[in-house]
Amino acid sequence: MLEIKQVKTRKEAKEFVNFPLRLYKGNPYFVPPLYGDEMALFKKKTVYDDQAESIFYIAKRDGKVVGRIHGILQHASNKKWNQKRVRFTRFDCIDDQEVANALFKKVENWAREKGMDTVVGPLGFSDLDREGLLIEGFEELATFEEQYNYPYYQRLIENLGYVKEVDWEERKLYAPKEVDERLLRVSSKMMEKYGLRFGEAKNTREFLKKYADKFFDILDETYVDIYQSVPFTDKMKKSLISSFKLIVNVNNVSVILDKDDNVVCFGLCFPSIAKAVQKSGGRLTPCALVKCLRAIKNPKVIDLALIGVLPEYRRKGVASVFIGRLHELLRRGDIEYAETNLNLETNHAIINQWKSFDCVQHKRRRAYVKSL
Repeated sequence: MLEIKQVKTRKEAKEFVNFPLRLYKGNPYFVPPLYGDEMALFKKKTVYDDQAESIFYIAKRDGKVVGRIHGILQHASNKKWNQKRVRFTRFDCIDDQEVANALFKKVENWAREKGMDTVVGPLGFSDLDREGLLIEGFEELATFEEQYNYPYYQRLIENLGYVKEVDWEERKLYAPKEVDERLLRVSSKMMEKYGLRFGEAKNTREFLKKYADKFFDILDETYVDIYQSVPFTDKMKKSLISSFKLIVNVNNVSVILDKDDNVVCFGLCFPSIAKAVQKSGGRLTPCALVKCLRAIKNPKVIDLALIGVLPEYRRKGVASVFIGRLHELLRRGDIEYAETNLNLETNHAIINQWKSFDCVQHKRRRAYVKSL
């Protein structure tokens, strides 16, 4: 007998968090999020209390968990985009349409009770959370920042009447076969013309202290029109900075300052810790922590996290400076490749930037939508 339960107790919260770890046990491509971060979602007060509501469900058959789903009513997003939407995320399920139907029915009914008219996802609280259903690239290692799922998820969701809203593409970037002298020359002239220079920091702590707050101001301006984005709250900023302290390597980040020391552009690359957290199920055990520290100090793969450019500098070629820096980073030889993470398929400006690399599009993700 199939039973759908709303998560209310700590035991049920653990069942919710542990289910994908069991479902993907032994899968070489699945990368779990940090276990502590997932359990923190069930605290009475969370980072997103002031802008969103959540509901969690688990599906049980004969006492065994066979599926889960997380519904989010993101008030800030609905206000910004003038919509009445509930988001779904953290959907995991055995290959069983009955289980998927029952889980989504609960979220859809909750959306109706809240006066909403649409369900969309997979989307988290903000566009910096894991988002999108993997529909291509099932034999590629997931990045730590993004979720892996089995191919049958697409069928389960589409059978429920959900249709494509947007797709994201992901690419592996390898060092270009030849040095792009023109890119270096143009970048150098641009920096000189506008009186720009690179910001400096001795270590990660100093880098974050000097520049982190300014990142978010630029991010809000850079991502203002990005699909389903929401403004950053002070709680979100503090949480992200705390996360950055773990994985930022000062050698893989850059900021560009104007003559008055204002940050006008920045780029963050994170050393990949995907393999470091795989076997521990996302728990920062002593062994996993050692692996993470090794990956951060001597990364073999880097994940492109965030690039922000003030609007007045977008058409001045500032982003090309970061592309040049990434060329140099990959040509050193100690890093095998960089992963772009998610780029909207319609974001031609950023996709065109990758053409200067030896690159391959290896993954695709999709956000689905359904009117109620």
